[in-house]
Amino acid sequence: MSRFTTILVTGTAALALAACADITNSANTLAVGSAFQTVPVGFSANSSSFDASGDAGVPFFPGAVGPHGPGGQGAPGQMRHGDAGHRDGFGGPGMRGQLMGGGLGPDFSGRVPFGRGLGHGPFAFSLPDACTFNATSGRVSCPDKLDHGLTISRSFAFTDTAGAAQAKFDTTSTDAVNVKVAVSGTRIRRNSSTSAVDHHSDRTVSGLAPGSSERTVNGTAKGTETTDGVRDGVSFTAVRTAGDTTTGLVIPLVDGRPTIPSAGVVVRSMTVTITPAGGTATTKSRREKITFDGSNVVSVVVTQDGVTKNCTITLPDRKLVCE
Repeated sequence: MSRFTTILVTGTAALALAACADITNSANTLAVGSAFQTVPVGFSANSSSFDASGDAGVPFFPGAVGPHGPGGQGAPGQMRHGDAGHRDGFGGPGMRGQLMGGGLGPDFSGRVPFGRGLGHGPFAFSLPDACTFNATSGRVSCPDKLDHGLTISRSFAFTDTAGAAQAKFDTTSTDAVNVKVAVSGTRIRRNSSTSAVDHHSDRTVSGLAPGSSERTVNGTAKGTETTDGVRDGVSFTAVRTAGDTTTGLVIPLVDGRPTIPSAGVVVRSMTVTITPAGGTATTKSRREKITFDGSNVVSVVVTQDGVTKNCTITLPDRKLVCE
């Protein structure tokens, strides 16, 4: 295989913050706090629905965590009157009108055009030439990649229309590709906080064989970022978990232009727990269920800290509007 041979399966990672143009202050939107505006560091190396811009390249670092109480005294992490929501590490209400973690990736939101030939369309990836096929496992394994303290491992499985394993991607017969990714290691911030990460993803794209009129995507991703550090003289532990499940996502094949998925469900979730030393742990959560029906107005059901709202996104825009 030639170096960085591009074939159809999964997007590449880019590390940047979500664009401010996606934010609105309308009353009918939900606020996304800072802990949910990005994904755990290194999570963009996975195959998931989160846009790569949601990986800021640095772990989440809490806001003020204490100590607090009358006159500034009290147990670490204890909120004083008037500080509600601002002294538990989560800060204020955050940005409004967007999905968490940088929003939907371009493969899911109708922003990548299809085209004939190798490497065109949604879910494309690069396969280094050093990858090797294992006939026993039926998988192609690639050398680990090191990224500032994180180790990224990838393997692939190619199958034809009969389900038989293939040693490489064949443009004339390969129908499905499965990619598995594992990310692990430690990232240290300049303030000496240490974050350990453990991420995994497993995605299959089928309908790649010549003559196919649509592609189907199924996959899961999950990750954990555990940070130990010091803020305001108080030691803390912050744990962020992210999950992503794509079920029956169908993308019609149309030459030369992007297409919006015609069916499928994506469920994204994040949970953040901040525990100051000697204080009480505070946990917040958010879940987004995105349902595609072929329309560019996509249903999004958001459950945030136990409260559910029905929302929509009009693709390819990123603005989230809720009832």
